[in-house]
Amino acid sequence: MIIRLYILLQMMTINHLNLVLPDVAKGISFFETYFQFSCIHVKGTNQVAVLKNAAGFTLVLMTQKEPVVYPPQFHIGWMLENAAAVDRLYQQLSGDGFTMAHAPRPIRDSYGFYFYFDQLFIEIGHYQDAA
Repeated sequence: MIIRLYILLQMMTINHLNLVLPDVAKGISFFETYFQFSCIHVKGTNQVAVLKNAAGFTLVLMTQKEPVVYPPQFHIGWMLENAAAVDRLYQQLSGDGFTMAHAPRPIRDSYGFYFYFDQLFIEIGHYQDAA
């Protein structure tokens, strides 16, 4: 039973995520600019937006009347193809006014950095090769 569950989980891929942001229009611009998403549908006056990337991942952005509060350790992340791509995105985000606590550096088994977009905590990294 455990082996079957393990095999099933290996075959499953997360392909949809819903995030709540205070400003959906700002979120659309952010994810299109830095993470190659394309907005395919907007409902209402930027109440809900559906974005997709080239891999077919669906990202839904929603707003709500109450303040957006994520748990302290909740974050989303992108693992890039190499350390140079991490450095390039760091420079782009820094140049565009985003504040990071530190430059890219070794973090566990990866090389990367963290930053906030509104209340959303984001990790950017690259898994380092095992020596």
